[in-house]
Amino acid sequence: MTLFDDWRARSPFYDETHNAIAQSVRRFVEREVAPHIDEWEEARELPRSLHRKAAEAGILGLGYPEEYGGTSEGIDAFHTMTQTDELAQVGAGGLGASLMTHGIGLPPILAMGSEEMKRRIAPSVLTGEKIIALGITEPSGGSDVANIQTTARRDGNKYVVSGQKMFITSGMRADYMTTAVRTGGAGMGGISLMLIEMDSPGVSRSRLEKMGWHCSDTAAIYLDEVEVPPENLIGPENGGFMGIMRNFNSERLGMAHGCCAYARVCLQEAAAYAQDRETFGQPLVGHQSIRIKLADMARQIETTQAWVDLAAWQVREGKDAPADYAMLKVQATRMLEAVAREAAQVLGGASYLRGSKVERIYREVRVNAIGGGSEEIMLDLAGRQMFARRS
Repeated sequence: MTLFDDWRARSPFYDETHNAIAQSVRRFVEREVAPHIDEWEEARELPRSLHRKAAEAGILGLGYPEEYGGTSEGIDAFHTMTQTDELAQVGAGGLGASLMTHGIGLPPILAMGSEEMKRRIAPSVLTGEKIIALGITEPSGGSDVANIQTTARRDGNKYVVSGQKMFITSGMRADYMTTAVRTGGAGMGGISLMLIEMDSPGVSRSRLEKMGWHCSDTAAIYLDEVEVPPENLIGPENGGFMGIMRNFNSERLGMAHGCCAYARVCLQEAAAYAQDRETFGQPLVGHQSIRIKLADMARQIETTQAWVDLAAWQVREGKDAPADYAMLKVQATRMLEAVAREAAQVLGGASYLRGSKVERIYREVRVNAIGGGSEEIMLDLAGRQMFARRS
C-alpha cells in the first residue's frame, strides 16, 4: 500500500469508486509512462501517441460531459484529484502539465463557447487527436490579466490578431489555443477569449528551455496578423475576463492538490531511502533527527491536504470562495518547497544526482509557486477580497 492508498482509505471524501480510478490510472502509468519518462524528459516533450492512449484509458475525458466523449456521471472533484495523484507517482510534473493541458484550455469553451464550437473542438481533444493550450500570459506580464496587450481587431467578417504569448504549456504541439485578446478599451472590460487554430498563417512559436517540467513542451507564441473567424469567439465580445477568472480558480485548486501529490512522492522516496540506507551502524531512519524530518514532512502534507479536500468539497456544494483558492495555492506551494527540501536532505548527495524523483521535483518547486498566479499576487488578491473596505 502506498501513502496515497493509506490516506484515501482514511478519508471521508473517498470511496471504492475513487480507489477503482486509482488502480486503473496506476496500471496505465506503470505500463505506458514509467518506462519512458526519462526519455521524454530528455526529449523535452511527450509523444502525441500518449494523449491517444490516455484517452483510451479514460484519463483525458474524466469529468467532462458525456455528449462530447467524456465521463461525467457520478464523477466529482475527488475523482479527478485521485487521477492527479496517480499521474504524479512518476515524479515528473511536466507529465500532468502537458498531458492534461486541456484541463485549462477546454473549460472556457465548454462554459462559454457556442454549441457548434463545443461539438467541433471538444471530442477531438478528449480522444487525444488534438491538443489544446491556454494562452493568457504575455512577455509584458503574467498575473496582470487586465493589462492584456494582444489585440484582435474586427476587419469585415473576421478578426485579425496580433501579439505575443509567453510560457505556454504544450505550446509547441498545440493544435488550438484558447487565447485572451483585447477587443475593446483598456482594462478588464475590453478582454475577449478567442480560439486560435495554431496552423493558421501568421502563427509561429519557439521552444523555451526551463529549470523543470522538461517533458512538457513550453513555448513563446507569436501572432502576426492572424485571421480568426468570428465563430471562434468564446462567449461575448469583451466578456472574457470573468471566464479567465473562473478558469484560474479551478486551476489553482488543481495546482494545490498537485503540490500535495508531489510532496507525498518526496516523502515516499525519502522514507524508503531512510529505511534502506545505513549510517553509523544502523538504518538512517534509526536516527531521531531523520524520524523528526519525516514526521514533520507528513505533518505539513496532511494539514495542506485537509484544506485541499475542504475546498474540493466546497466546490461540490457550491460554497467556495475565490480568496480560498488564492491562499490555498500559496499554502500548498510553500509546503511543497519545504517538503522537497527536507526530502533532499534525507537523500543527501543522492538527491543531487539526476535520476531520483526528489531531484526532479525539487527543480519544479518554483514553477508551482509562480504559475497560475505568484504568491504575492495570490495573497494580495485574497486580502483585497476579504478585507478591503467596501463603500
